[in-house]
Amino acid sequence: MANLAKKGRPIGSNIRQNLIDLLFVKGKAFGYELSKSYNKIFPKCTSRVIYYHLNKGVQLGEFKVSKIVKEEGDFSWGSTVERIYYQLGEKAAPKDNEQVKLWLKENKQVIDQKNVFV
Repeated sequence: MANLAKKGRPIGSNIRQNLIDLLFVKGKAFGYELSKSYNKIFPKCTSRVIYYHLNKGVQLGEFKVSKIVKEEGDFSWGSTVERIYYQLGEKAAPKDNEQVKLWLKENKQVIDQKNVFV
């Protein structure tokens, strides 16, 4: 009997879904900002994994790059930084994530009924 199951890893990811839920509430955010917020809500996840899932989500249409901004400053690695701002893509399917909402309440983030920052 032939095995009809797909080979390889499944496309979905809990980390990427949590990022979708976080971006749904935030609207737009750059990678480092998302990484900091994500680690406060869901600890034990490296920044490298967050950036991997942001890039993978762009490839899958779950995220899209809103804008890329170069900022001048005095950083340990040089004088400029490139911030890539992300927003939800067409294939994103946000869910009602209680952990994200609880974190926002604890950190006094104000949200209206549509889960958008005010």
